[in-house]
Amino acid sequence: MASTRAHRDLARRLEEQAVRAPRAYLARLALLAALGYGLLLALLAIAFGLPLLMLWHALVNGAGGGPHLAYAVLLPLVFGAVLLRALWIRLGVPEGYVLGPGEAPALQQEVERLRRASGAPPLHGIVIDGELNAAAASVPRALGLLGHRHYLVLGLPLMQLFDREELAAVIAHEFGHFGAGHGRFGGWIYRVRMSWYRVLDGLAGSGFMFSRLLFKFYEWYVPYFNAYSFALARRHEYQADAAAVAAVGPEAAASALIRLELGARRLHGRFWPRLFERARAQGHPPAGVHAPLVEALRADAPADLERVLEAAARDTDPDDTHPTLPQRLAAIAAAPHLRRRGPAAAPALLGATLLAEIERGLDGYWRERHRAQWRERYEAAAPERARLAALEGAGAPTAQEQLEHARLVEALRVDFDAEPLYARLIDAHPDSAMAHYRAGVLALRRGDAALGGARLRRAVALDAGAVRPVLADLETLAGDPDLDAACAETVQALRDELAPAAAELAARDAAAADDELLPHGLDAAALAALAGALAAQPRVARAWLVRKRIEMAEAQAHFVLLLDWRGPVAGEEAGLRQLVAALSLPGSFTAFTGSNERVLARRVRALCGAPVYRKGTR
Repeated sequence: MASTRAHRDLARRLEEQAVRAPRAYLARLALLAALGYGLLLALLAIAFGLPLLMLWHALVNGAGGGPHLAYAVLLPLVFGAVLLRALWIRLGVPEGYVLGPGEAPALQQEVERLRRASGAPPLHGIVIDGELNAAAASVPRALGLLGHRHYLVLGLPLMQLFDREELAAVIAHEFGHFGAGHGRFGGWIYRVRMSWYRVLDGLAGSGFMFSRLLFKFYEWYVPYFNAYSFALARRHEYQADAAAVAAVGPEAAASALIRLELGARRLHGRFWPRLFERARAQGHPPAGVHAPLVEALRADAPADLERVLEAAARDTDPDDTHPTLPQRLAAIAAAPHLRRRGPAAAPALLGATLLAEIERGLDGYWRERHRAQWRERYEAAAPERARLAALEGAGAPTAQEQLEHARLVEALRVDFDAEPLYARLIDAHPDSAMAHYRAGVLALRRGDAALGGARLRRAVALDAGAVRPVLADLETLAGDPDLDAACAETVQALRDELAPAAAELAARDAAAADDELLPHGLDAAALAALAGALAAQPRVARAWLVRKRIEMAEAQAHFVLLLDWRGPVAGEEAGLRQLVAALSLPGSFTAFTGSNERVLARRVRALCGAPVYRKGTR
């Protein structure tokens, strides 16, 4: 699979090509998509045509049936069924509350006005869901041969975050997709991509060795095709933003983009994490989610727009087809300004009665959707709740028990400030790196920049390995639009200070073809423990182990573990994650299969010689 950086570079080059020669770009994309479908159709023809040819040959030549012929006929038919199922992607009406005829007339009239102004095709319905989002959904009829049904999906949180003018900008944006035919062509592109993923998933569970051959093509085709379709989707987003500007002007369109960015950061950075943390101590999901969600969204805390734009520019997801917020504002030539917001659009457009009904329905849907996951989290935290009760019932705790108690309080009691617990521990045991680390993060969250920065610097000084979790929390804090200005400065200063140490750790714990490798140096007991752990992994046939040379003599050892993976290639990545979590070595380690690191694999095998583990031997 292509790396994230390679994918991003390819997508950027293709975006530039799409701007320079849009017709040629679309033609190449269509041909590339046809190649994906063409191979699948050719495989289908072989899978179903070969058994018919064998049966015809047997009938014409009078050959007997027998089990061999039955097996030869059945095997390609099963393979063909897997491919056929992958091609048949059923897309139905989007989930949510579908407005009936005559319901919410104010909303229907506003939507129809914007639809006519944009030249978009008629809608088959308006769907209200619980997401902070909106979408233009084109549902194909008979694989698109009989046209499409078009639905406008509006998230109720979005309708309660925006006033009517900002909501109009979002609706016009979605109609910009409809009007330009983005849904139809984009839907076909989506089905091609989904077909390949489903083919590989189906083959991974089927036991076909042919999956390895398909994966070779998949390894080249899908990243390249994704990058091509990524560039198209980016282009569509810019065109849809232009439609929003044409409908409401650049000020309202820009304000809607900024307010949506702020709302998403508030939900993903604070609201949802804190809500799901409650599952560790509360056995059932909350009765109502929508009301507190809207309250969090509409909190008019002052936000530093310059810092929000900087964070949005950094937070680039290679799989997200939406351009970054600064890119979108630049494309519509709008200043980063948050206009004064009017009354929320939802009450006026839906009416109080329907709004309350939709809220109740969405709350019920959310509870049912998350009930099992919530219960699993609650049950998984039972040992932690029991341990917290035991610690609070015991007297004269040790330093380790004090630290454990503070960690458990922080994890299980969301509304309780655990910082004083860490502070008391630091007073008694000033060399606890973990206490300094957690106390520092909590201090920054409540707005104490000086204390938070000092605590985190002390944590890293006491334990160099703390740089990773500290930077992870700093990354989360940097994306918080409501973070105090002084704390934001401290967070950025710490990130700059700790970046070199983090890069050094990352380089130490990686493995590359040009690294200097040494014999592993483990004794028989350690090798036996490793073999025992690998024996519990049914997909691993053999393993070779070496050690990477580290410049610092006192540094922890880093091992490089090469695995002979015998499972389906499509499931290799997930299987490796599970294996790494189950293994333990006296140091850090990198585990790989050699499928993308052939040079390194050859060097590891040459240095190690005989495998340190072979399936069936311990």
